[in-house]
Amino acid sequence: MRLIGKRAVITGGGSGIGRAIALRMAAEGADIVVNWLGQSESTIDRLREEIEGQGRRAHFVQGDVSLEQTARTVIETAIEKLGGIDILVNNAGILTQSPIHEMSVEIWDRMIEVDLRSVFLTTRFAVPHMMKQRYGRIISIASQLGQKGGVDLSHYAAAKAGVIGFTKSIALELGKYGITANCVAPGPIETELIRGLDDDWKQAKRNELAIPRFGTVEEVAPTVVFLASDPDGSLYTGQTLGPNCGDVML
Repeated sequence: MRLIGKRAVITGGGSGIGRAIALRMAAEGADIVVNWLGQSESTIDRLREEIEGQGRRAHFVQGDVSLEQTARTVIETAIEKLGGIDILVNNAGILTQSPIHEMSVEIWDRMIEVDLRSVFLTTRFAVPHMMKQRYGRIISIASQLGQKGGVDLSHYAAAKAGVIGFTKSIALELGKYGITANCVAPGPIETELIRGLDDDWKQAKRNELAIPRFGTVEEVAPTVVFLASDPDGSLYTGQTLGPNCGDVML
C-alpha cells in the first residue's frame, strides 16, 4: 500500500470522482476527511462504512467549500481529527451548460466560485500546515476543457484553466517546502455531472475521442493516487496529467 500513514482531504468526495478517490486512497492506506454536499445521509453513511471497512479513519464535513468558513473547517477537521494533512485533493465542482450570449452573470459567478475559488480557499488553509512539516501533495481536478475549451461551456473551461494556472504558480512557490502541486484533467467521465448535459453534446463528444467512450471514475482515481505517492509522484510538480481518452494530446 502506497499511502500508509498519510492523511488526505478530498473535497466534493460524496459522489463521482471524489468518492472513487476517497475509496482508492483508503485502500492504499490513507486516513480520510471527506467534504460533501448534496448527497443523502445514507449515501455518506455507506461511504463511511466502506472506508472504515478497510481499516482507515474517516471524517466527514458537509458544506460548500466555495465559502471561506467551510473551507477552513474542512482543513481544521483534518488537523484536529487526523493530526495533520499530507494530501489535499481539490475535487469539488459543478457543471452547467449555456451559450455565452445567454449566460447570466449568476451562472458565470457560481461556476467560478465552486470550481476555482474553492481550490484557492482550501489550498490557502492547508498550505501553512504543509509548510511547517515541509511536506505536502496538492492535487486539483481540472478538465481537458480547461486546455481546449468547449462549446456552451466557456465558464467551466475558464474555471478549469484557472485551476491549471493556479497550480503551476503554487508549484513554483512551494517546491522549496517539499510540497508538490499538480492537476489531473480527465476527459468526459460517467458521473452525475455529465449526465445533466444534452444527449447531442455527449454523442458529438464521443465522436471526437481517440478512445470513443467516456471514462469511469475508477479509471481516474489511480492517477490521483500516483501523484500523491512516494516515490511514484515525487518528481511531478506543476504538471497536468490527462486520463482523457485522447481528447487532448500533449
